[in-house]
Amino acid sequence: MERHFVPKTDAEYTKIDFTSDQMVKWCPGCGDHAILASLLAAFPKLHDKKENICMVSGIGCSSRIPYYVDTYGFHGIHGRACAIATGVKLANPELSVWVSMGDGDSMAIGGNHLIHAVRRNQDLDITIFNNEIYGLTKGQYSPTTKFGQVTKTSPFGTIDYPFNPGELVMGAQGTFFARTLDCVPTLTTDIMVRAAEHDGTSVIEVLQNCMIFNDKTHAAITDRAVRDDRTIVLEHGKPMIFGKEKNKGLRFNGRQLEAVTIGENGITIDDIMVHDETTEDTGIHMMLAHMGGDLPVALGVIRNVKKPSYTQLYERQMDDCMANCKYKCVDDLLNSGDTWEV
Repeated sequence: MERHFVPKTDAEYTKIDFTSDQMVKWCPGCGDHAILASLLAAFPKLHDKKENICMVSGIGCSSRIPYYVDTYGFHGIHGRACAIATGVKLANPELSVWVSMGDGDSMAIGGNHLIHAVRRNQDLDITIFNNEIYGLTKGQYSPTTKFGQVTKTSPFGTIDYPFNPGELVMGAQGTFFARTLDCVPTLTTDIMVRAAEHDGTSVIEVLQNCMIFNDKTHAAITDRAVRDDRTIVLEHGKPMIFGKEKNKGLRFNGRQLEAVTIGENGITIDDIMVHDETTEDTGIHMMLAHMGGDLPVALGVIRNVKKPSYTQLYERQMDDCMANCKYKCVDDLLNSGDTWEV
């Protein structure tokens, strides 16, 4: 399957070239700052022309991104970023279209649009800022808020079961899903570059901290003291190893994943699973996206499957129609069948 390339440039862009002159109006310490820095670091590596990049957003703290990146942008309405971005991409397939949404914007009011953008495999690069709360509107629980958490709209604890964005993407037949932390900007930048190289819908979940309304919601895995033991950065074709001493790994125990220590109970490196991000079967990718608790949270590119994108299929269909349709212009249509003069 050929890739639909966005026109490239030989210009040597830097991070400064993509930094707008607008004042960044996020709270000091907000994880959004790190995500923006990662995006600005990724864009020069893509060699896309600045005029061929379009940032699209909905409503929320994350949705201010179009103001802070010196490219074209569209600040949409709540939950509609994927719908707007789909129209932008269809109208001009040569654009590199980036979508920024929060967990509420993407999976509550915008959930239907997200599901179908992923299902269609439209060529969009979607970043979900997941702080597990509605930050801009001051602390209501969101579709990813932890079960039982007390918030302004769940004073006795939320009784909603939360979405796992990775599982949602897999269930919608997604072709690319990755996860990262706002506090690891180099990993975020690398993933953004990988997402741009993917032809089809790419979804990046960034576990991001809202220090005002949901501070330390991801602290169980982001704190430096525990991060290496509670997260695993997956790399295609390499054993799934993690831990401060790089001596822990993942393997199957029957039909379940389990974490083991290399060198204990006869466990060797050969017992550790090798990550395959390209397998079409969603089963193992779903399990990796679901990990947590006794298992490390999976970071990096979890799924990266080749499949014709909506853009490719649409252009092929239009080419086929124009080549085979007996009507070449409106006059042909008007003069077809029975005609008469009055």
